[in-house]
Amino acid sequence: MKLKTLLITGLLFVAVSDQLKAQFTLPDLPYGYDALEPAIDKETMALHHGKHHAGYVSNLNAAVKGTAMEAKSLEQILGSLKGASLAVRNNAGGHYNHSLFWKIMSPKSTEPSAALVKLINKDFGSLDALKSAFADSAAKRFGSGWAWLIVQNGKLKISSTPNQDNPLMDVVSEKGTPILALDVWEHAYYLKYQNKRADYISSWWKIVNWQMVEELYNQAKK
Repeated sequence: MKLKTLLITGLLFVAVSDQLKAQFTLPDLPYGYDALEPAIDKETMALHHGKHHAGYVSNLNAAVKGTAMEAKSLEQILGSLKGASLAVRNNAGGHYNHSLFWKIMSPKSTEPSAALVKLINKDFGSLDALKSAFADSAAKRFGSGWAWLIVQNGKLKISSTPNQDNPLMDVVSEKGTPILALDVWEHAYYLKYQNKRADYISSWWKIVNWQMVEELYNQAKK
């Protein structure tokens, strides 16, 4: 019995030690799985964060282990993907994209500040015009991917990427610093909306954390 206990304890210690040594970890959500309802349901959030995002983190740690990328930050990896494996590209993107996605949503309804609206008006004409163009980009992304609002050369611009690519990657054509992101992979909405992506996009605007969007914009400008 003592030997068995020691073996179990040893295995647990190894497992915990491996987790502590892992370069990348799954971030906690700043709200509960049910906090974004009815826009995004509890079951989808649990699956999306606890399974999909967790999978990207685990696979990324495995993909960089023993390579030169093991010592790099996530942003450094995204900026040096030329020649990297598809596993590194997909999982680094998946980890970054989802980490941002959780932050730019909020259970509390928010509105962009007057300062942010002024910036939006300058580059898009109006907040409604921005929403329309962004929603169009998200709806027209064929298959799986993301829609983005980025800061590019000091201006706000909308872009879209396939799979888990993002505008920070050195292997994409449309580069910039993301400040708003929408996941349009089916696992992000199918349990609730099925094939009605447009309904998902429309509901999602109600949970955008505009304060975080502005904070990310200010960071990008620096």
